[in-house]
Amino acid sequence: MPGLFGEHPATESLDSLSSVGLLDTTLRDGEQAPGVSLSPDEKARIARQLDAAGIDVIEAGSAVTGPGERETIRRVTSMDLEATITSFARNVRGDIDLALDTDVDGVHLVVPASDRHIEGKLSTSREDVIADTAELVEYAVDHDLWVEVIGEDGSRADLDFLEELMAAALDAGADRVCYADTVGHATPDRTLDAVSRLADLGPTSTHTHDDLGLAVTNALVSLAAGADLVHGTINGIGERAGNVALEEVAIALDHGYGVETMDLTRVYDLAQLIANKTGIPLAPNKAVVGENAFTHESGIHTDGTLKDESMYEPYPPEKVGRERRLALGKHAGRAGVEAALAEHGIEVVDAELDAVFERVKELGERDKRVTDADLLAIAEDVQDRDRERRVRVEDLTTVAGSGTPTASVKVVIDGVERTEAAVGDGPVDAAMNAVEDALGRTVDWNLDSYHVDAITGRTDALVTVEVEMSRGDRSVTVARSDADITRASVEAMVDAIDRLVETETEPLVADD
Repeated sequence: MPGLFGEHPATESLDSLSSVGLLDTTLRDGEQAPGVSLSPDEKARIARQLDAAGIDVIEAGSAVTGPGERETIRRVTSMDLEATITSFARNVRGDIDLALDTDVDGVHLVVPASDRHIEGKLSTSREDVIADTAELVEYAVDHDLWVEVIGEDGSRADLDFLEELMAAALDAGADRVCYADTVGHATPDRTLDAVSRLADLGPTSTHTHDDLGLAVTNALVSLAAGADLVHGTINGIGERAGNVALEEVAIALDHGYGVETMDLTRVYDLAQLIANKTGIPLAPNKAVVGENAFTHESGIHTDGTLKDESMYEPYPPEKVGRERRLALGKHAGRAGVEAALAEHGIEVVDAELDAVFERVKELGERDKRVTDADLLAIAEDVQDRDRERRVRVEDLTTVAGSGTPTASVKVVIDGVERTEAAVGDGPVDAAMNAVEDALGRTVDWNLDSYHVDAITGRTDALVTVEVEMSRGDRSVTVARSDADITRASVEAMVDAIDRLVETETEPLVADD
């Protein structure tokens, strides 16, 4: 990578890379993000999805955490996945024994590398760390484990010592060593110096954090310096500012250098799964998987995108399992409004388009995002068309408390009242299960996104729930506001369902 940080003899062009592996630590390092706790079922489901996406190594957890974590790791190791399944282990023999008890393929033996950790945390010496590391590597290898030795806080270590420590690990039989920027301290220059030294010794991995916003950069610099395996998490979740986001590394390598690392078409579903299970939402402007990554509102950008899909995008959304969206708001252009109407099968003459366009702009000027439901309502008004709803909520009652969440709904479907009750994981889930029962489960839909925003900060705050739902190749976005989040959620989803079926002629439910 000549020219980035001056001439450095250890660097090479990323174009010359033949292969790069990915190690996912979402289930271990990612779970260490504040407030995150994944159940055994959730970890097993995530591991299966990671494996299906072609991730090479999955760190399933840390066996020393406790019996529950060991049982969870066993769940993952029993699934017959293609990926190498590993456990985190400290520089303690007992940790290796506990990992062996879970049937993992290997361990990440984490040993102190900086004097801050050697002396300040463990009150030991450099000499003892080297001796202990060699002994533990030999022990793990003798028990047929794949072994990677990670120098904790390696980015703040004395590089001569880090090199000596990692050389001892490889001499003892370790399969690879890992440079760890444990606290996101390193600049690219420091990463380049450290990784190039380790890569001269043997197979080297890199583990970067994003405290300086340099996690992806440092991962790529590591590869240029000779590393061939990148540690990271989906969505970049993790302690403090998080780990490097594997999906960002993967798309950078694919798009920028033609290096394939994983099945990118599975990235968005993985991101949504992790966001839902951890409770850490995706930032709208997040690269690759954020809501806005392939959404265009600006009139100039929308017009250009309609003429040439690659005009304002570096790569097509389909590459990462996404779809392009044309959003409407204060920056919308006439072409974008016309295209949005066409997506819903609405034809307009020039005068009608002008009127719809002006109404959309007016709504956007009031700091409001114009949803599909807003657009369709405007078009109906401009064209003087009456809309007869096919599905609407007439009454809703929910009970949560400490028992099983239950909901009762009265729904009007094609003019016929139906009342159903159901249970669910929460009041919203229960209510939608009841709606589904009322429809006779003949209308299938997907809830593609769900966002809640408080309008005020008081205890009586109104909330706005915005949902995107799809059925077949149609999708619609609807927002509803209410003091009751359950009612707002159900009404938004039912309105979306109504929009998705409004053009169909078949009855939604069979006659009783």
